[in-house]
Amino acid sequence: MSNTSRSLAASSLLTAALFLPAIAQASPLTPMGIFAEAAPLMKFIMFGLVAVTIAAVVICGIKLASGPRLTGGSAFLSGLRLGGPLAGFLGAAYVSLNIFVGISGLPEPVSLKVAAPGIAEAILILGLGMLAGAVAVIANWAVEARIDRAVLKA
Repeated sequence: MSNTSRSLAASSLLTAALFLPAIAQASPLTPMGIFAEAAPLMKFIMFGLVAVTIAAVVICGIKLASGPRLTGGSAFLSGLRLGGPLAGFLGAAYVSLNIFVGISGLPEPVSLKVAAPGIAEAILILGLGMLAGAVAVIANWAVEARIDRAVLKA
């Protein structure tokens, strides 16, 4: 291997490390490892999706335990069941864009190991969005059933 090809390989690895910071990790990919290596904006989206998922469960529990009082929380659940998956898709699209921008600057051929951390991050964000939406749908169904029972009793 010549000096120029070595320096080209080293500079392309440095470029990949700048665009895809998760490349530098040597440990296997785990959800916490993916979160730790994610960009700050993606950490914010991931944390937000986990927080609203927990909030949906809490709101559902409060509404189901409140007895005949049926005020508050339904709009949040309705919004989350639509907005959670959309936030996940938006995060996954942004991460995928960063992956392809980072890969475009690398010489041929590009190994899957270069893109794997970014793909894992995109799938994690997408999964969290889908989880938030699914929890919100189930919670919304439970709350609406409770409202229907209360209205039919009256």
